[in-house]
Amino acid sequence: MHIRDLPYPDPGRPDVRSGPRFLFWLGRNQLGGQVKAALWGLVHMAALVSFPIAIGFGVQAVVDRSGSRLAMAGALMVGLTVLTALGDAMLHRAAVTNWITAAARVQQLLARKAVELGSTLTRKVAAGEVVAVSTGDVEKIGWFVEALSRFTAAAITTVGVCVALIFYQPALGVVVAVGVPALALAVLPLLPRAARRADEQREKAGRATELASDTVAGLRVLRGIGGEELFLGRYRHASQEVRIAAVRSARMWALIAAVQVALPGLLLIGVVWYGASLARDGRIEVGELVTVYSAVTFLLFPLRHFEEIAMAYSFSRPSARRAARVLALRRSSPDSEAAATVDGGERGEVQQATAPLGGATAPLGGDLYDPASGMLAPSGLLTAVVCGDPDAAGRLADRLGGHPAHDGPGNGDHDRAPSALLGGVALDEVPLTAARAAVLVQDKDPVLLSGALAELLDVPRSGEVTAEKALEAAQCGDVLDALAQASAAEGDDAGPMHTRITERGRSLSGGQRQRLALARSLVTDPEVLVLDEPTSAVDSHTEARIADGVRGLRAGRTTIVLTSSPLLLDRADRVVFVPDGEAAGVGTHRELLGTDPAYRAVVTRETEDEAAGRGTGPAGHGLKDTGHGLQDIARIEEQIEESA
Repeated sequence: MHIRDLPYPDPGRPDVRSGPRFLFWLGRNQLGGQVKAALWGLVHMAALVSFPIAIGFGVQAVVDRSGSRLAMAGALMVGLTVLTALGDAMLHRAAVTNWITAAARVQQLLARKAVELGSTLTRKVAAGEVVAVSTGDVEKIGWFVEALSRFTAAAITTVGVCVALIFYQPALGVVVAVGVPALALAVLPLLPRAARRADEQREKAGRATELASDTVAGLRVLRGIGGEELFLGRYRHASQEVRIAAVRSARMWALIAAVQVALPGLLLIGVVWYGASLARDGRIEVGELVTVYSAVTFLLFPLRHFEEIAMAYSFSRPSARRAARVLALRRSSPDSEAAATVDGGERGEVQQATAPLGGATAPLGGDLYDPASGMLAPSGLLTAVVCGDPDAAGRLADRLGGHPAHDGPGNGDHDRAPSALLGGVALDEVPLTAARAAVLVQDKDPVLLSGALAELLDVPRSGEVTAEKALEAAQCGDVLDALAQASAAEGDDAGPMHTRITERGRSLSGGQRQRLALARSLVTDPEVLVLDEPTSAVDSHTEARIADGVRGLRAGRTTIVLTSSPLLLDRADRVVFVPDGEAAGVGTHRELLGTDPAYRAVVTRETEDEAAGRGTGPAGHGLKDTGHGLQDIARIEEQIEESA
């Protein structure tokens, strides 16, 4: 694999059963690169640890006053220098390639998982956790993949040198062969504590990152209520906790590094002392002593890779575990047979709209039905859904988009609500691309990316709806005027469509951002469009015009709006009331106002005391004072007509 070949055409299916298995899967997928780096590492380290042979040969030549052998020793050292430089350069190139390609593979897997899960990803794991996994954890995983080949070369070289020393000079070779493995294993008892401290540092850093991102996202609100100092103090406290944890972790790794320096030094002293006594007794020659001494000195270099691989694995194992946990998240339950069951009530109205076409399937279409709540949105109509609970509305929107959520108290698949059915087909059973092409869900807090307005609206689309029509339906005229003024102020004649929007649209008001996001959803022209509170940040007059614009632009298409706004509800073809997670009423807005007290209480924001004063109980069981109820309905209708 070469860096120029990135990104991967297919990053593969990872083994996410555990962190070590995920690391093994990464290494197995880069076996060729690991072997290549290990071979260059062997060239580099073998040449490096062969210097003692040339040195000892040269020293003995000086003792024997042999000029020819001294010249041969010099030539050997020159050759070893060239091999060392070549091996080092190529090892670095191969190892860095392994690091980058492994990191790229993990990032592609994370990006693919984010696309698969959509907005439900941050409901399953914290946003700060996702950011930490895709940045710091990816770096640590890549570090382990990079260090693995160097460690392999160092281990082979170390074993080879120890064996060679035993044959070359058995008395000293045995000491080195016993001492070097002991040095390599000496730090193992310290690694668990070091890993725990590193993990603690990472968790605190993740919480600080999440706090910082939340603070920046709500900076405008914080300034409005004077809460900047409060959150700044919280971030200071969190950053100090990160600093303290980092210092504790660094102390532990400093201790490990000190052990790796002190123990080899003691081994070197012992070898010199014992070798000097052997040379004094005439049992070995001076050149042999110099060779063994130099070999032990050069062995300290491969030993550093033992420390590095221990650190890399200690850091990467929890990182791989977190990455595997994110990658193990699934879009739907493995058992979705219940979601495909259609019987009774409104379920009988669901239309089957997919059929085999030469081994493929036709585009999804038909009625959209949610088995968990019993909500049905007929094809081609504008259906409004009133939940009363924003969280319940968000979960319903997820299910309608093919992302079933856990509605039970547990976290297992048995607590997972079934997916929605489009034309009788469970959305979590069809390929993700097909589900996304058929159903588009706009979250209640849509995100605008930085860039020009034309780039914002440059999304996959049917081609039937132009950007101009979408902007007009979403009532974005004032946004275009503001962008045009900004463009003129900057001396740019490119026009509002090419004026740059800042990150997350922070230069725009909340209502403007919401309308631009609505225009982006409208321009895609999906078969089914689900809007979760699309007008919560706009005034009533603009809201009424948006309702008319969406109704006109989406004529003949299935549109579902989760809202409790009377202005939007009055313009819907069909209203479904879903209190407590189950469909309890179906009709037009005016019909439900007159017949369903619970619906009227949600739409009019009526309190229990007000309901009791009018003669209705908290649950809305009946109307004791019909005159007051009819007066309230008339008042709401007058407000709707006035806004229109």
